[in-house]
Amino acid sequence: MGFDVTTIAWYAAVCGALSGLAPSLGGLGLRLAIGGGVGVVAASVLPAIRGMMGY
Repeated sequence: MGFDVTTIAWYAAVCGALSGLAPSLGGLGLRLAIGGGVGVVAASVLPAIRGMMGY
């Protein structure tokens, strides 16, 4: 199972941008870091989920 760096970067960017709009998480830098982290985890888990589903 390989990792697609482009997919990971895309998820990190999208999640980071979305979290930047969530004022309840703290300052802008913290929100971007949390969102980017969530994006990296989501993109890293995606290949395993696809594999379990047979895709």
